[in-house]
Amino acid sequence: MKSALDSLQLLRRHKVVGGELVLTSVDFFVDWARKSSIWPLTFGLACCAIEMMAAYASRYDFDRLGVFPRPTPRQADLLIISGTVVKKMAPAIETLYNQMPEPRFVISMGACSNCGGPYYDSYSVCKGIDKVIPVDIYIPGCPPRPEALQTAVFALQKKIDRYWDAGKRVANPSKPTNEVLKEINVAALKARDA
Repeated sequence: MKSALDSLQLLRRHKVVGGELVLTSVDFFVDWARKSSIWPLTFGLACCAIEMMAAYASRYDFDRLGVFPRPTPRQADLLIISGTVVKKMAPAIETLYNQMPEPRFVISMGACSNCGGPYYDSYSVCKGIDKVIPVDIYIPGCPPRPEALQTAVFALQKKIDRYWDAGKRVANPSKPTNEVLKEINVAALKARDA
């Protein structure tokens, strides 16, 4: 019969008198802690923030996943951009992002933060938060459900597992090309017109 320890990588088990001894490196536990305790900055801009707050409520209970919202960027390692980003707000978001310690991650939640959403044609709306700060995970929808945010956190955990090893970046995620961004914008315009 396999135990939960068998599924973990980089663990060595030894039988000793009175039980078992498990040996691993400190790096494994550092990476495991980083992946398992994501602290997002409590930052909501529009209606998607209501769905983000619902994800923290008792029905979805992000606390059990190790996701504890933090009120200050100096304690947070995840920035969830949920809602419409206007050009006047973009420098403040960039400042918050720069105040976060490394490694830091960004989830773009909803059509408005992804590509401007229904306000794409407005003179004051940013055409996507990825024009201001790098984004790790995009969540589509208007507004996306709390389950989508939960799935995005799981995807971010997998990405952290892939890209980080003992606090050192082992692979750099690539930024989307202009062609990909244009395709996203075209798809958003088609979805808006439908």
